[in-house]
Amino acid sequence: MMAVGFIALTIFFFRFFFPHNNPISFDVFGYYLYLPFTFIYHDLGLSNMQQLQELREIYEPSFSFYQASLGPEGFWVMKYSMGMAVLYAPFFFLSHLFALLTVSPADGFSLPYQWGIILGSTVYSLIGIFVLRKVLLKLFSDKVAAITLLLVFFGTNYFDQSVFNAEISHNYLFTLYTFILWFTIRWHEHYERKQLVCLAIFMGLLILARPTEMIALLIPLFWGVYNWQTFKEKLQLLWQQKQQLFLFVLILLLIGSFQLIYWKVYSGSFFFYSYTNAGEGLDFLAPHTLQTLFSFRKGWLIYTPMMVFAIWGFYFTCKSKRKIFFPLLFFFILNLYLVSSWSCWWYANCFSQRALVQSYAVLAIPFGYFIRRVLKSGLVYQWIFAVIVTAFVILNLFQTWQIKNRILSGDRMTFAYYKKVFGKTEVKPEDEKLLLVNRWLEGNIELKDTSVYRSRLLKAYDFEQPLKKYRTHYQNGNTHSGNYAFRFDSSLLYFNLLEQNFESLTHHDHAWIRVSFYVYINSKEELKDFALVTHFNYKGKAYSYRAMNLNPLLKNHTLKAGQWNRLSMDYLTPEVRSKKDILKIYFWNKGRGEILIDDVYIRLFEPVNQ
Repeated sequence: MMAVGFIALTIFFFRFFFPHNNPISFDVFGYYLYLPFTFIYHDLGLSNMQQLQELREIYEPSFSFYQASLGPEGFWVMKYSMGMAVLYAPFFFLSHLFALLTVSPADGFSLPYQWGIILGSTVYSLIGIFVLRKVLLKLFSDKVAAITLLLVFFGTNYFDQSVFNAEISHNYLFTLYTFILWFTIRWHEHYERKQLVCLAIFMGLLILARPTEMIALLIPLFWGVYNWQTFKEKLQLLWQQKQQLFLFVLILLLIGSFQLIYWKVYSGSFFFYSYTNAGEGLDFLAPHTLQTLFSFRKGWLIYTPMMVFAIWGFYFTCKSKRKIFFPLLFFFILNLYLVSSWSCWWYANCFSQRALVQSYAVLAIPFGYFIRRVLKSGLVYQWIFAVIVTAFVILNLFQTWQIKNRILSGDRMTFAYYKKVFGKTEVKPEDEKLLLVNRWLEGNIELKDTSVYRSRLLKAYDFEQPLKKYRTHYQNGNTHSGNYAFRFDSSLLYFNLLEQNFESLTHHDHAWIRVSFYVYINSKEELKDFALVTHFNYKGKAYSYRAMNLNPLLKNHTLKAGQWNRLSMDYLTPEVRSKKDILKIYFWNKGRGEILIDDVYIRLFEPVNQ
């Protein structure tokens, strides 16, 4: 228990002496929205967007409202399933009661609610460590269990996720996995109904929080199976316990039904795919497994080398406890495959592979078998192991500090930059040029420094050779240059400028596209709604959409009527989901006004130093 106590003191120290400025932000804001808009505002469909916008202006949870999308029934549908909201709920209700009894705003987002989430996340962290110890003690001595706990906590990015980012899902899921392991072990000891009911409840909450975690079903399903004979015995056992199995499935369906009912009410369908951004999703036929494991951008074993011993430990698990080796290994392989199949395999701004953190509860078992083997080895091997894991712990804690202080980047790392800042407590401005391009640009997105890029012309339209399809839209007389200009009127909605897939555009990780053109309008009344649009398409669906709308430019006098105006828009290519994704650039005459366009140039800027 000394190890648990030491970990608990560490968690308390960092959680309450270095609290999050506003834990209800970004993804957590999305997880959490179910609670205040159900129990305070009674508007789960977010019909009153003004109310939500006012709250966003006060608390600034994220730069944009990506946490929900407008569904086919006219309601806003949450991007994330409701499981995390269920886990937050006890502390939400306590916070709401506190806010009602004090002068704090009882709006669901004020300080009492923020501290409630911090307290709740801390409690879940402590419970997870405590239950994992109980699991490990079922298999190992107290010494092995203690060493395993300390190394998993201090030597991996679970430290970051349970101390500095405990409000997001991975810390909570880690705790749910410890319960699943515990009740799996307990049920297989005596086949008691209450153990299976508890297992079903925690399994249901896990899947409700993150549906892909249904792979955790492999653990109890194959527990004790290691050959054909034991597989048949497991099937016989499940048949013998069919009433309990039926109850298990019933509980899972009951818990899952809450999400299905929510989708049915607010989207019109029992199943609704809420990740509406076509640029992200699971690509099962193109996993990024090697990058997930070994890249300097976000390689798990690069930034969390401690887990090499957990993987190594599968060998000793197989030799010592074959009955649990196969379910743990199946789970690990399938989980790694799923995590690395997500198109955004680096999982945004975070330290190491956060999506694998919840699996550490499972990997702690093979890790424990590795440690037990080391403790049975000679003193020399024990000292070598001690030196290595001490170095890994120091590296983990130091790099956690580096990412908190913006020395390491959470999503833009490269090998060249990693070498520059390894072991450093500060970063030089010139070193930041070694990072991947910054895709989180705010405000007016434009390429400011063209010296590090080489350019080439992709397409030009001077409209001197009329296209047969648009012959009636070519006019002479009033042009910027030459004899003809292109006229938009009420009969034309779109004019496609370019369609080209990413792999034929560039072999670099990114490029800039600059579209420049001249535009002429006779009067403000004629410019009804006209835009230059750029985006990528994945399987016919648009993502990374950017548009330059001319109406605001006319209102702020950037664009003037009665003369030719030169306009330009820069577009940074996104992290394409597939290199076959199509870049589309076009004019969109939404208001069907009369506008003249001339001398359109589309240029590509590629990095020089890649």
